[in-house]
Amino acid sequence: MFSGLLEYTPRMVRVAPFIACLLLAPTLGATVLVPAPFDEVVAGSEIIAHVRVVDVRPEWADGRKRIDSVVTVQVLSYLKGGTRPTLAFKVPGGQIGRYRSLMVGAPAFQRGEEVVLFLVAQGTAMPYVFGLNQGVFRVRQDPASLRRVVVPPPRVASGAGPASVRRGSPARRPIALEAFGAEVRAVMAAKRGAVR
Repeated sequence: MFSGLLEYTPRMVRVAPFIACLLLAPTLGATVLVPAPFDEVVAGSEIIAHVRVVDVRPEWADGRKRIDSVVTVQVLSYLKGGTRPTLAFKVPGGQIGRYRSLMVGAPAFQRGEEVVLFLVAQGTAMPYVFGLNQGVFRVRQDPASLRRVVVPPPRVASGAGPASVRRGSPARRPIALEAFGAEVRAVMAAKRGAVR
């Protein structure tokens, strides 16, 4: 009766730590970022503004379980919503001392950089960026023309089905800042026309 149990003991000794690890492991979470078409990014944002970052301040959040960054920007122009000369919004992630918090897909900002932001505001809470990095379009100076150009984020959906990100894709080519503003206004006008 006991001899059968003793035969399986070495095998059970090897499997027991594995089972214990599974039972004691914390629940794992994942971030799934579904690319949104540009018209949804525009329609889903209450504030769209061309801004310059003036301050990035990390702060503890959720009872010191993670770090968020409060980003303060000087508004250069509004394309939708807003009237104030400065805005503050939150993004997940940041560093306080030796502690660093990261979230895949969350944008990072540096003082002095210029971006076009698509922000979502809910009640009295601090606004946040639409779709993590999908609501951040970086503004650069084109070395050839010396004009300001907007660089789309890597993940903006171009259609309803799945798509791959390819180097040199026409969807990732920079567009003149004025043309980008006109494109945003055209999408807003089309949405207003569809509602009527």
